[in-house]
Amino acid sequence: MPVPPRRPQRLHGKVFRGTWAVRRGILTQDQLRSSAWRRLRRDVYADARLEVTHLVHAVGVHLLTPPEAVFGGLTAAALWGGDGFAGRDDPVEVVVPPGVRWRPSPGVAVRTAWLDGDVVRPQRALPRTSRVRTAVDLVRRGQVDDGVVLLDRLVAAGVVQLLDVRDAVIALPRCRGSRLAREVADLADGLAESPQETRLRLLLLRAGLPAPTAQHRVFDEEGFVARLDFAYPDRKVAIEYDGAWHAEPRQFARDRRRLNRLTAAGWRVIFVTAADLRDPERLVRRIAAAIAG
Repeated sequence: MPVPPRRPQRLHGKVFRGTWAVRRGILTQDQLRSSAWRRLRRDVYADARLEVTHLVHAVGVHLLTPPEAVFGGLTAAALWGGDGFAGRDDPVEVVVPPGVRWRPSPGVAVRTAWLDGDVVRPQRALPRTSRVRTAVDLVRRGQVDDGVVLLDRLVAAGVVQLLDVRDAVIALPRCRGSRLAREVADLADGLAESPQETRLRLLLLRAGLPAPTAQHRVFDEEGFVARLDFAYPDRKVAIEYDGAWHAEPRQFARDRRRLNRLTAAGWRVIFVTAADLRDPERLVRRIAAAIAG
């Protein structure tokens, strides 16, 4: 027969080790297997009412890590900036200093690296690499464009300052990913409000078009009209990634009014969609023609 769920108050919303709860007499082994609890990994359980996110998994992993270990990579980014930086199914990233050995269960990626004091251990929070160290570690891996997207997101979210990251990557010794990190930091601007805006900006840059002004604010006689994703103010050409314009009735009406005011002020608005980004040559021609016209 199923074991009736029992939820002691001290375990509400918690992640805990099963052996600890049983040893303390909080739960029995049978109660631990009830529907009140969700097993995250061996000997690690969570209140079943908790939404299982990447950070919930990180809390569970922390119960098993050696004391010298800290969270790094995307997990550290999520700790600094929220779950949006790492998904539920992304591996929890842990950094251990040389000489520390730990073999975790699946779902954890362990990297050995000198931490050199780049660690923050907040009270009642998970230890993680510092903000700048987290960003530098992330932009040293992967592809250039993905790194620029991520760094723009980190800057826009207030996790890190772009100038601090640029200073840090310049100071890097020659090492794996150092050249990549410098290229990424040089290309990032921290102004994009979505990954696709970053990718659009990189496309325009590489196509040799004049650099547009990001997040340009437009005013008319009535006051503020809109903040444009990209603009060529001297040509009055605006470029908007289509995700910024909404289909909900009220929002659509507001967007339409902004568009009418922009048009009345002499602006030409080019809307870009995900499909346009999949045909970059055609998109560049369209934008170049608008600038030239």
